Amino acid sequence: MYDVIIIGGGNGGLASAATLAENGKSVLLFEKHNIPGGCGTSFRRGRFEFEVALHQLSHLGSKENPGPLREQFRRYGIEDEIEWIEIKELYRVNFHDGTGISLPVDREECIKHLEKEFPNERRIRDYYDTVWAFCNEAKEFAEKSKKSTGEPGTIKKAIMKAGFPKIYKTLHKYALKSTQDVLDEFFTDPKLKLALSAYWCFMGVGPDRFPFAILAKCTNIYMENKPYYLKGTSMMMNQAIMNACEKMGGEVKLSCGVKEIIVKDKKAVGVIDEYGNEYYAKKIISSISPLATYGNLLKEEDIPADAREYLKPYTVGISAITCFIGLDCPPEEIGFTTSFTLNYENLDPNESFKRAYELLPNGDALVATCYTVDDKSVSPLGTSVITAGTLKYGIEWEKLSPEEYYEAKYEAGKRIVERLEHLYPGFTSHIEEMEIATPLTHMRYLGHPGGAIYGYEQDLNQSVFFFPTESKLEGLEFASGWVNACGFGPNYTYADEMALKLVKEMK
Repeated sequence: MYDVIIIGGGNGGLASAATLAENGKSVLLFEKHNIPGGCGTSFRRGRFEFEVALHQLSHLGSKENPGPLREQFRRYGIEDEIEWIEIKELYRVNFHDGTGISLPVDREECIKHLEKEFPNERRIRDYYDTVWAFCNEAKEFAEKSKKSTGEPGTIKKAIMKAGFPKIYKTLHKYALKSTQDVLDEFFTDPKLKLALSAYWCFMGVGPDRFPFAILAKCTNIYMENKPYYLKGTSMMMNQAIMNACEKMGGEVKLSCGVKEIIVKDKKAVGVIDEYGNEYYAKKIISSISPLATYGNLLKEEDIPADAREYLKPYTVGISAITCFIGLDCPPEEIGFTTSFTLNYENLDPNESFKRAYELLPNGDALVATCYTVDDKSVSPLGTSVITAGTLKYGIEWEKLSPEEYYEAKYEAGKRIVERLEHLYPGFTSHIEEMEIATPLTHMRYLGHPGGAIYGYEQDLNQSVFFFPTESKLEGLEFASGWVNACGFGPNYTYADEMALKLVKEMK
C-alpha cells in the first residue's frame, strides 16, 4: 500500500511525486515512455539534440532573488545540478513589412524602449503599471482565499460583493477581459499591440479570446523572474526531478503504463499496470488529461455521471506543426539575433489565428526559437538549432489517409522553411538536419486528443478562474496543464502546491 500513486511522468506528475517524497510519503509513479518528461524532453537527429517543447522557463528567478520554481528546485536539491541559461531579451516580433521590435527583459528599459519606438502612444507606462497592479492584487486575493475556510455565509458574501470592487479595483476591472479588449483600451498602434500580446501564442488562443489575466501574469513573471533556458534541453530538468524523487524514497516505473484505475465503493483505491499487476494507494494523482483518465482508465460503470457533465463545456485545445532544424552555421550568419521570435504576415493576429483551423500553414503567425543565440554550447560549435512552427488544430489532419498525410506533412515543412528563408536569406542552404512534427505526431507521443499541446482551450471561458480542477471521483486528483495554466513553470508549481495540500490531508 502506497500513500500516493501517480499516473504519468510529465512535468506535473514528476513535481508532485518529488514533493510527496520530500515530505516522507511513499510514492509510486508510472510512465509508459522509457524516459520521463512528457512534453519536456528531447530527441536527436545527426549531431543535433532538439528541444521538444520548452520556449522559455518562467518562475525561476536568480540565485540572489529566487522565484518560486528555483525555491522548489532547491528543496529537491537539484538547483545546482542544472546549467541555467538566462535569456537576454523577452522576444522579438517581426512585422509583415520587414520591420520588427525586440523587447528588453527589464521592465523600465522595456517601457523606455517602447516609448521611443512608439512616440505617439502616451499610455505605455500606464499599461505596465496596470499589469503589475493586476498581478499584485490577484496574488493578494489568492493568498487570502487560501486562508479562508468553510462556505461563506450570507453576510460574508454580501461584504465580498460590495467590498471586492473597492479593495481590488484593477483585478475587478480586468479579470474577465480579453487581451484584445485591454490593448484596445490603452493603445491604437497595431504594431504596439502585436508587440505586447506575443504571449498569446504560448497558450494557443488568439488575442480576442486570450485572457488578459494570463497575458498579465506572463508579462509580470518573465520580467520579474526573467526567462530561462537550460543546457541539455528540458530533458535534463525532468531527469533531475525524477532522480531527486528516487533519492528521497520515491519509486518510478518507466516503460510501464497504467491500463486501469481500481475503484471500490465509488473511490479510487489503486491501479492496474499494463502487465496486469495491481497496486493500491490512499490517493491517486493523474497527470494525463481528464478525458483519458475518465474515459480510458475507468470501467464504464465507474465513470461518475457528473464528470461527464462537468467536462462537457470544455473543448480540446490546439496542436501545432513544428520543424526541428539543425543548421551548419552560427545564428548570426543568417541574421537570427533573438532566441524567441514571433513572425507575422499581417497586423491582425485574430484573423491570422483563424487559419489555425486549416490543414496547412498559410499566413499563420510563425513562432521560431534559437537558443544558440544565448549560449553557443546549445548546439555543436559553429552550428544552430532552430525550432519553428505554427499553431494548428488536429481535426483536418485526422481526416487524412496515410498517403495524404505524408504529402501534407512535407508540404507544411516546405512552407515553413520558405517563410524562414524570406526572413533570413540564405537559411535554406544551411539546413543539415530537419524533422517535422504534426498534430498527429503530438497525438501519438502524448496520447492527447487532437494532439493538444496546451490541454483544454486556454480562453476566457475555460481557464484562469474556470480550470476544471475538481475531481468527480473520491481518491483521485489531477496535476497537469489540463487543469491549470499550461507551461513548464505553472505546471511544476501547481503540482507542488497540490502535493503539499495532500501532505496536510494525510497527517
